[in-house]
Amino acid sequence: MAAFLYRMGRLAFRRRWTVALVWAAVLAAVGLAGMTAPEAEEEPFSMPGIESQEAFDLMEDRFPGAAADGATARVVFVSPTGEKITATENKEAVEAAIAELGDGTQVASTVDPYESGAVSEDGSTAYTTVTYKVDAAGLTDAGRSHLDESLEHARDLGLTVEAGGDAMEDMGGPSGTAEAIGISVAAVVLLITFGSLAAAGLPLLTALIGVGISLFAITALAGPLGLADTTSTVAVMLGLAVGIDYALFIVSRYREERAKGRTAQEAVALATGTAGSAVVFAGLTVVIALAGLSVVGIPMLTEMGLGAAGAVVVGVLIALTLVPAFLGFWPNAILDRKDRKDRKDRRAGGTPRGTRKVNGGTRWASFVLRRPLPVLLAAVAGLGALALPMTDLQLGMPGDEAKSTETTQRRAYDALAEGFGPGFNGPLTVVVDAKDADDPKAAAETVSERISGTEGVVSVSPAQFNESGDTAVFSVVPTTAPTDQETKDLVNTIRGDRPGIESEAGASFEVTGTTAMNIDVSEKVQSALVPYLLVVVGLAVILLLVVFRSILIPLKAAAGFLLSVLASLGAVVVVFQQGHGADLLGVETTGPIMSLMPIFLVGIVFGLAMDYEVFLVSRMREAYVRGERPAHAVTSGFQHSARVVVAAALIMIAVFSGFIGDSDAMIKMIGFGLASAVLLDAFVVRMAIVPAVLALLGERAWWLPKWLDRILPRVDVEGEALTRPTEPEAEPAERDLARA
Repeated sequence: MAAFLYRMGRLAFRRRWTVALVWAAVLAAVGLAGMTAPEAEEEPFSMPGIESQEAFDLMEDRFPGAAADGATARVVFVSPTGEKITATENKEAVEAAIAELGDGTQVASTVDPYESGAVSEDGSTAYTTVTYKVDAAGLTDAGRSHLDESLEHARDLGLTVEAGGDAMEDMGGPSGTAEAIGISVAAVVLLITFGSLAAAGLPLLTALIGVGISLFAITALAGPLGLADTTSTVAVMLGLAVGIDYALFIVSRYREERAKGRTAQEAVALATGTAGSAVVFAGLTVVIALAGLSVVGIPMLTEMGLGAAGAVVVGVLIALTLVPAFLGFWPNAILDRKDRKDRKDRRAGGTPRGTRKVNGGTRWASFVLRRPLPVLLAAVAGLGALALPMTDLQLGMPGDEAKSTETTQRRAYDALAEGFGPGFNGPLTVVVDAKDADDPKAAAETVSERISGTEGVVSVSPAQFNESGDTAVFSVVPTTAPTDQETKDLVNTIRGDRPGIESEAGASFEVTGTTAMNIDVSEKVQSALVPYLLVVVGLAVILLLVVFRSILIPLKAAAGFLLSVLASLGAVVVVFQQGHGADLLGVETTGPIMSLMPIFLVGIVFGLAMDYEVFLVSRMREAYVRGERPAHAVTSGFQHSARVVVAAALIMIAVFSGFIGDSDAMIKMIGFGLASAVLLDAFVVRMAIVPAVLALLGERAWWLPKWLDRILPRVDVEGEALTRPTEPEAEPAERDLARA
């Protein structure tokens, strides 16, 4: 592996113009495809293998065309305090607003609340549903403006008017604000780390090129594959983070080799062969973790995982080819002032400074090596304390109730809950399949009566039959809110009573609707988490076994990952579920954690955790195989890698933290979870637990049975085959190039 990458890096350096032009052509081609691709149609959320999805599919089959494809807006009217919405003046204002809403060019229909019975029992609240001819993505700016203006005109008449529904959603993709924040902080971190504008700018430039290619590719494929907006957002998030980090490791190793007196070409080749090997295996672990999300069986999660995995692959390829090419364009500008001064001293016959020095990494490693057990116990105890709230984890799919109270969607949700009861916002839909029943209407009526008598049910709507008369649908309004545990218990109770109800009715039924779908999704995700962990962690342990040729180090890496991911999930629960510190992040309403959040967080964090493990421990392995004692190898690894790993972690934290300000609840939660996970994994697990465990294990850390050593393939990540004497100073042609 190292020899192959060595040759690749040297070739990219020599053929730098060719490599740069090839990547420019790829960017241009993918960019053109992305900009000319048809706009992607919004795909409905689907979840194969759960009851609510099967019931929804049955409805689509038995009620063809009944499911509206157009966007909807549910407009809520609340009368002034002490007045009724049915009062003459208020009624006229509502009817005038509905008439204005119906005048929109994209509006298909509106519903009169006074005729449909959409007025609360206390007479304070009414609502209407506006149905559009197009879906939410097809709504024009004029259509959205007409809706907003109609709401404002109704408010001017003295009513409180709010609106929810998919017509109110922001259909834009990534805004760029989060990316700008991440890039700005990354630039500062890189500048401090390298002390050179060129060295700081190169990782940013190559990462942006990689993100551009990934984003345009996803945009071009979004239409044919029906990819969601979150696919591109997560791909940008991870592509930017790993793109900067992978380039950072190559550049850092290049500068280290130049400081030893090697020529630019040889330093690039060695950096690509050694640090590049670590990049390949680190990237491979991330790809395994992300692509492994497809085993869960959730289409949306599969899209996000594969999209992000593609962005990581692009980042790896750019780090191995474009970064060496760019180093060929600016071989000396990448170096800091001290290194450039050493080169001048060397040419003048002076004595350059030594390459072996004590830095913050070596001092910290020495501290941990002197006190391994107290450091290990303190780190594990701290992470364990953070992980404790995980025992209270509640999963769900928060809707408008999770939005800020500054949004009209949240205010509409609250108004409906106050006027019609908390369960009104999340009714259950019951589908009765009476195809084999003697009397379908009687069967549906029996099911309806039995469910209406269940504790926790407020009301049941009249059953509606399809044209064939063999399938009925009715709504069940719970007494509790969609995300309450009592609502989940009600769904389980109805399903638990199903055998008796079906036997009495002579027909089968299934429960669906948004609330039931969210409950089923949460249960499926929870059941899939353990198998997913077994697959991904198992594959990664095997990969690390090959890389480090040790049994204990891969197991230690997996255990450290579990600690960091549980602690980060605990932090998510503390903020987003329990509400501690929620105000600081702009989280106004707490509740269940997004169902897809834990498994997606596990996938990403595992990949990133293995990144730091590979980058840090590979330098220790390199020192060990070259004859250093285990404790000294740990110190050597920290001397060369600690500062770079810290810089990489700070960059990732900055990139992920930028997404905390996103309006999308899932993106906000993912940003916080990833930022906290990287913080804990890089600074507690990799910087404290790893050296402490290696100090306690000593030689045993690198133990591998002889029979296993014989059958495992040798990949030479540490670049043992590349060891050669220091080469002479740069040739005149290279000096001329550097000065130019």
